[in-house]
Amino acid sequence: MEKISLIIPCYNEEESLPYLFAELKKVTAEMPEYDFEMLFVDDGSKDKTLQLLREIGKEDARVKYISFSRNFGKEAAMYAGFCNVTGDYAAVMDADMQDPPSLLPKMMEIIKTGEYDSVATRRETRKGEPKLRSFFARTFYKMINKVSDADIVDGARDFRLMKRAMVDSIVAMSERDRFSKGIFGWIGFRTYWLPYENVERVAGQTKWSFKKLFKYSIDGIVDFSDAPLKISTGLGIFSMLGFLGMLIFALVRTIGYDYPIMDWPLLVSVMCFLTGLVLICLGIVGIYIAKIFKETKHRPGYIIGETNKDDAVSK
Repeated sequence: MEKISLIIPCYNEEESLPYLFAELKKVTAEMPEYDFEMLFVDDGSKDKTLQLLREIGKEDARVKYISFSRNFGKEAAMYAGFCNVTGDYAAVMDADMQDPPSLLPKMMEIIKTGEYDSVATRRETRKGEPKLRSFFARTFYKMINKVSDADIVDGARDFRLMKRAMVDSIVAMSERDRFSKGIFGWIGFRTYWLPYENVERVAGQTKWSFKKLFKYSIDGIVDFSDAPLKISTGLGIFSMLGFLGMLIFALVRTIGYDYPIMDWPLLVSVMCFLTGLVLICLGIVGIYIAKIFKETKHRPGYIIGETNKDDAVSK
């Protein structure tokens, strides 16, 4: 019997877990031809998430959990899941029910045709999402697809079902600053995109503020593209040529029309502009250097504080 492993990152999801577990029991009962492993990854929750996972684990032997020693982030939780599942297939889904478990039978049906290595989901609409947030999200997807090799579809979710070979390829990419949507696209494999209507959280509050999403998008671009470095170089060349043109103009005006070489307000403005430009370029370079610094320390991506999975490993 083939096994499907479900990877479910959790962070303060005590309100959502009962609904999710009930739905998972219903869906898995509709797929008796498969064995299931449900791996919940508690990302250092501060509520009763871990307590609920202990109880669920005692109720259902298929439920395994890994609890981090602190909050390492959703990317680390997904990576821990990939490193510790044992199924022939693996699916990642959120605990808040925005990734409907009811899609699993359809996803499995598509992947069993043999034409695809993974079935990924994408939202057809962003119904219920603030318009400003939707605008920035669409802009981000367009930008990262233009400046990198990561193939990310607009509206793409982390919710996807994949074959074991794809899971192994993801685990092999062991960088600490992870951007899974980019990794999924970069490693390739044949992917079927399954559209569905946007679903609201079943309970609780989102953990993704605009600030966190903005930082996450910057990490995604930097992790998969050197375009910001090229842009900073281009800005430096452009500003140098612009300043050279201003200097020639000032000299011609002074020699031909007996004007002062440069009025002090203009001089101060040029100096402020060039100083700001230098600081921006240094900041861009600094982001890349900081990521190199983190990678060279070779710290584990996550640390397991508690688990009911005997063979769980930290990486």
